[in-house]
Order: sequence, then structure tokens, then C-alpha cells
Amino acid sequence: MKLVCTKNTKWVLSGPHQLQKFAQENSIKEAISIMKPKHIFISILAVLFVVPLMGTFAQQAPNSGSIEVITTFDYPGTGNLTLPQKINERGDVVGEFIDSSGVTRGFVRFSDGSFSDPIVDPNDTVGFTEGRGINNSRTVNGDYVGSDGNLHSFFLSGGTFTEYDFPGAPSTNLLSISDSGDFTGAFSDSTGVNFTAFISVGGTITSFSVPGARSTFALEINNSKQLVVGYYIDSSGILHGQYRDANGALHFPIDPSGSVATVLFGLNDRNWVVGRYAASGVTHGLFFVPPNNFFTFDYPGSTFTSLNGISDQGVICGRYVDASGIAHGFLARVTGTPPTTLAGTEMKANASPSLVTPLNQSPSAWGGAMPAR
Repeated sequence: MKLVCTKNTKWVLSGPHQLQKFAQENSIKEAISIMKPKHIFISILAVLFVVPLMGTFAQQAPNSGSIEVITTFDYPGTGNLTLPQKINERGDVVGEFIDSSGVTRGFVRFSDGSFSDPIVDPNDTVGFTEGRGINNSRTVNGDYVGSDGNLHSFFLSGGTFTEYDFPGAPSTNLLSISDSGDFTGAFSDSTGVNFTAFISVGGTITSFSVPGARSTFALEINNSKQLVVGYYIDSSGILHGQYRDANGALHFPIDPSGSVATVLFGLNDRNWVVGRYAASGVTHGLFFVPPNNFFTFDYPGSTFTSLNGISDQGVICGRYVDASGIAHGFLARVTGTPPTTLAGTEMKANASPSLVTPLNQSPSAWGGAMPAR
């Protein structure tokens, strides 16, 4: 691993063992009208359903649980699309924003509502850096596109970038980091398009794939190391949720009835899982309790809702898209008791205990293979 900094990067200390806010000189100028975070404190009863794996939706009793919106927020700047990714126990949110010219930059929204300056990996040559994971020490990981056109990854701690590439893989996508420094992600084969999931636990790397899948992604491991959640793309190009238990068994497919695309993004130590699924032209936020209980949350008035991260306290970070196509971040809270009634049969399990065999280095174009976000 190597430390890479550019002379145009200015670091600002914010205290020991904390992510320092950083600024890239000559970065994107903010427009005249700045979008301020909208602390709107709506308390909205979510549309709650227990979703059978096979069959129709059944509405859950009102006292069984709800999702209440706490606040919405936008990364400062006119026309920015705001895409939160994960949340730590301090309430800090990591994510990315896309500006009006299509440039993608990472960010941290701190628990006090302030934002970091744009996160830009020093080796990003095409205007694409994503923030994907954050832990309680405010270590961030994510990815960027380099001069070779491939996806590479980084850790950012105390203002210092440390580059990370999976051994021999053209593209590497880091997607989360736990408080103990365990992390998850995916690496590509020689095509740069098909991905295999991997986890690093205590320095030991293990890879796994859903049998027959084109690509498999590991989006987060919880601090208790009980579950790893993610998704896979089948031979027909359809996205399905999957999770890996502590015994190394894969559970799949995780699909609400009618779903044509399911992604499990994040989880906490209570094994509460969040994500999204698409059905009948609408993308719904998804709350999943293994092995097979679901309920659904739709941000009011939006046809696209994604739940991306959840803390042990039940605070969720996610996004919705408004009628004009602008993505906004939000924080929400799970209240009450999640559903506990089984909603179908257990998914089939497939063991995948083998350790990683490093791939031969083979430079390849990135090809637009974009893991879900």
C-alpha cells in the first residue's frame, strides 16, 4: 500500500483519530444558490408490508414498526445529486454527489449536519471518486477511476489516502469498512466487467460467488461478523439480494414478490438489513429481517427510494428522487418492533468457504461496470 498526496491538496486538522476535512484547490465552484440541508423533521409512517417470498403483499399491523423521516439533506451546490452510502454509530454519513457536469465526488456529512469538502482521490483522472464505507473512527473507503480506465480503491484516514487494489485484478471496488478494520468489496476478472465478492476479516481474504452468477458483490459486513450482505447479477442480467452467514453459507435469492431488481446494501449488529427493490416501475426502500421477513418504505411522493445504511440504533441513511430527477439524501429512524412472523420458506443455502486465488494481472477497460449505489 502507498500514500499518495498531491501538492494541490490542503488538509485541515480536526482532532486526533478523526477524519480530517480536506479541500482540493481549484475544485468545483459552488453556484450562487446553495442548497442547505432541509431539517424538516417529518414524522411519516412508512408503508409497512410483510413481503412473502412467494405471493402477495400483506399489510403489517400499525403497531408492529415504522420508519420515520428525521431530515433530508443535499450536498451544497445547485443541481447536485446526493447519494448517501453508509452511516456509522456516531451518525456520520459517507456518500457521493454528482454535479451538473457529471463529475462524481465523495463526501462525509458529519453528525452535526456539516459537510466535508469533496473527497477526490489524488489518482482520479476522470472526475470519478466515490465514498462507500465509514466506521466509527471516521476511516473512509471507496473507489475511483484511474488513468488506465479501471476502477481502483482507497482508504482515507486522518487526511491520508492509502491505495488498495485486489492482487492481480484490473478493477477493485471497496464497499464498506467495520470498526475493527474488516472490509468488503468486489474484484473483476480479466474482462473488467464480471465481479467476484470478497471479505477481509482479520487480514484474511475470502472470495465467494453465487453459483451461476455473472457478478457477486459484498456490500457490508457487520461488526459482529454474523452476516455479509450484498447482491448478485444472474445469467439474464437480473439483480437479486444475497447474504452470507458466519458459517460461510450463501442465502439467495432474496427477492420480494414481483421484484425485477433487488439490492441489499447495509446492515447492523441486530441483523437488520436495508436495501431496495424495483417492481411495476417503482423502486422501493427495503427493510429485511433474515431469513425472510420484509417491509417496504416509500418516501412520500417519490417513485424511487433506496435505503443504503443502518446503524445499531436503527438510524437509516438513504435517498429519494424527486419529480425533476434530482436525488436527495435523507435520514430516517426505525421505531417499534420489526415484523417477526415468517413470510415464506427459507432460501436455499450454498457453502462457499474457499479462500481467494489471486488473478493474473491483465489490464482491461473499465467498461462501465458500475456496482449498485
